[in-house]
Amino acid sequence: MDFTETDEQRALRAAVAELGAAYGHTYFLKQARSGGRLTELWQQAGQLGFLGVNLPAEHGGGGAGLYELSLVLEELAAAGCGLLLMVVSPAICGTIIARYGTDAQQQYWLPRLASGSSIMAFGITEPDAGSNSHKLTTVASRSADGWVLNGRKVFISGVDEAEAVLIVGRTTDARTGKLRPALFVVPTDTPGFSYQPLEMDLVAPEKQYLLFLDDVRLPADALIGEESAALLQLFAGLNPERIMAAAMAVGSGRYALGRAVSYARSRVVWDVPIGAHQGIAHPLAQVRIELELARLMMQKAAVLYDLGDDLGAGEAANMAKYAAAEASVRAVDQAVQTLGGSSMTAEVGLASMLASVRATRIAPVSREMILNFVAQHSLGLPKSY
Repeated sequence: MDFTETDEQRALRAAVAELGAAYGHTYFLKQARSGGRLTELWQQAGQLGFLGVNLPAEHGGGGAGLYELSLVLEELAAAGCGLLLMVVSPAICGTIIARYGTDAQQQYWLPRLASGSSIMAFGITEPDAGSNSHKLTTVASRSADGWVLNGRKVFISGVDEAEAVLIVGRTTDARTGKLRPALFVVPTDTPGFSYQPLEMDLVAPEKQYLLFLDDVRLPADALIGEESAALLQLFAGLNPERIMAAAMAVGSGRYALGRAVSYARSRVVWDVPIGAHQGIAHPLAQVRIELELARLMMQKAAVLYDLGDDLGAGEAANMAKYAAAEASVRAVDQAVQTLGGSSMTAEVGLASMLASVRATRIAPVSREMILNFVAQHSLGLPKSY
């Protein structure tokens, strides 16, 4: 095992950090508070090849892996301007289409997703089922020339910015009558597809939506992959989702820690910087350790995924997401404690991060469900639900 990044990976990390520094947390907060989007940053990241670094080179991507894509998101988040839709568009949707899409689907979508000229959202969560694929009520029925989709989705990010949404629905097995998960690309201008924003208390540029699918008619080629393997195909996208969520959490924690350390070095009380006091120094050192541990698990998960070890990557991705969420929450909380009252000002903007990093404990999968996964699959304990 080599823990040294390649020259190409170090160069990519430096280039992304430079881009992030040109925008930063001030830009992020300005767009979020004004109802704006991160369009300029997204477009520039796409032009530089950062958004599609994991997608196949023959379809306009960088030909690298999830390790490199998570590196991009980590560095942008560490600059205070993480792009949430990277978790969705190139990581989940791009990966699934690259693995299981037809030639025509790949030729149409992958160059767009790689360049950032098009965004694809992802719709799995439902009001009553959450993200439990076995309980989803969105159903696709066969028609003479394709499919008819009906259902509801909730907490779907970035639909207003997307050209299409990759919807997780269910089809009926004609032999057994049972419903099976299936994946459909639904353009946002399709008749019968509508959405409305959810009012959130989060300070974030990306908005959350409730989706309505009422007799949405789709062509036969809207189906991604095979019906019989849809659950496997779904998890091909959910493991990258967890790894990328970890990357964003680690990067956000790094940003908060950097602000706290800078303040602790320069803020002088009783003739010494406050960082000289162990009451300040030790909690910050602990945060650094926990972020590094989470980052290592994230990198392990990405490497396993890129090597094709889906089973090993599944365990590591869940552990990475859990560890990164816990570490980022503690990092932001300690940064707020270090800066004191000034952390609560709009100018500093750390207080706004409290809710956003706290959300990583519940999304895209809750820490309790990760603990269930580890208990059942890693420890071999009886299933509790």
